[in-house]
Amino acid sequence: MIDQGKRMAVFQLHLKGRGQREISRLLEISRNTVSTIIANEGKLPTVIRKDATFLDEEELRKLYVECEGRIQRIHEILTERDQVSVGYSTLSRKLRELGLGKIKKPRCERVPDVPGEEMQHDTTIYFVKLGSKKVKLVASLLYFRYSKIRYLKFYRNFDRFRMKCFIHEALSYFGYAAATCIIDNTNLARLRGSGKTAIIIPEMERFSLKYRFRFICHALNHPNRKAGNERGFYTVETNFLPGRRFETLEEMNLSAFKWATDRMFHRAVGKTGLVPAKTFEYEQSLLNKLPPYLEAPYRDHHRVTDQYGYAAFAGNYYWIPGKKRNNVTLLEYDRSLKIFLKRQFLVEYKLPKEIVKNQSFAPEGNPKPTHRPNNRKRPTEQEEKKLRALSLEVDLWLTKLLQEKGVSRHRLIRDVYRLYLKLAPSLFTQTIQRAAAYRITDVNTIERIAELLVRQSGYVMPEVDVDQEFRSRATYLEGRCSDKVNLLDYDKLMDKNENE
Repeated sequence: MIDQGKRMAVFQLHLKGRGQREISRLLEISRNTVSTIIANEGKLPTVIRKDATFLDEEELRKLYVECEGRIQRIHEILTERDQVSVGYSTLSRKLRELGLGKIKKPRCERVPDVPGEEMQHDTTIYFVKLGSKKVKLVASLLYFRYSKIRYLKFYRNFDRFRMKCFIHEALSYFGYAAATCIIDNTNLARLRGSGKTAIIIPEMERFSLKYRFRFICHALNHPNRKAGNERGFYTVETNFLPGRRFETLEEMNLSAFKWATDRMFHRAVGKTGLVPAKTFEYEQSLLNKLPPYLEAPYRDHHRVTDQYGYAAFAGNYYWIPGKKRNNVTLLEYDRSLKIFLKRQFLVEYKLPKEIVKNQSFAPEGNPKPTHRPNNRKRPTEQEEKKLRALSLEVDLWLTKLLQEKGVSRHRLIRDVYRLYLKLAPSLFTQTIQRAAAYRITDVNTIERIAELLVRQSGYVMPEVDVDQEFRSRATYLEGRCSDKVNLLDYDKLMDKNENE
């Protein structure tokens, strides 16, 4: 917009007989503008808005309550029902003036990009298809603000220990750390407070000092303070996840590592065309170089070994070499498990890459232990599946029985399955039908029902065709001189059953 002084200069030159072309050249404005100023005699034109709309404040307050504060719906009612021509931005501005619209929150603090000063860490949740199943994963991302390099990894669950393992892995790979690490107000690192006044947990503060940086929380409701990290997650959603299929979490993390440290490392970023690899090469001299050796984070667990030499950990059992069965200390690392007995290192195990439960492990290269863990769980899914597949009656009886209070599920299924192996399928089905009719749940009683059904049917044991050549076998000749077996106890048992 041309100010009043310049307009008067145009008009005065016109009065002195200067042409419009000459005035345009001297004052560096267009000839159309010169002619408009001369027509208005150098005065500012008075503009009257023809589309100015009057909005009744009481009506707006009423609509705001009726529409539950939804500005889009208020705009629809005004334009369609009341035939009021008003722009959406004008309506939202008017509502804010009345104190009804959303109050625009203040922008987060502006911090310049200074080499070596800042890195950012955050996590987010994705639902990703691994193989044929859709699983919930936590993505952890570390981002260097100046050089734009990043490190990405996915976890099934994320806690304080996983946070330390991730930061150790990322910084060990780059070999450098920035002076500060911006995080949100997560309880994984924050003890109390928020923003700049937040107090970091002493454990995490000691951890960060080892890597020569310190944690800083951004203000509440200001995620844009770590906008580079937020933009990184958007890139993960739009660039890494689409079009890629993974069978296992290990395969996904291997692909994420190559994507973050190779592909995106050498790819130009944004409109500036900045290449992270080149800027990181420049920034290294201003970053904090990590010490030559840093021990990986770990957490300790104390366990008691059973009589067979196994220690339980994370739902599995690990065999401990040696004959002594004392208390041991387990040091859990990110990918391995080390076992110590009174500060003496015994054995190291690699932790399973995928989730497994109720499995026993032994050191590689050593003979496999002859015994299984004492407290190893014995699932009965397969036995239950076979029993339910026999008939509908067995399925309904088993369902009703397992719903009763106080029933030991696995013991009951094992006892019933053991009985099933003793009987013919047809006899077992008849037995269960009789038990269901009388609501019998005791396995011993069910077994007596089976014996009663056998007697009532007049079942006779078939004669077995015995090959008489067994007398010439070496095993028979070797054992024929042994003592004769006393079957008196079995005869008494048979007589007792017949009398009953």
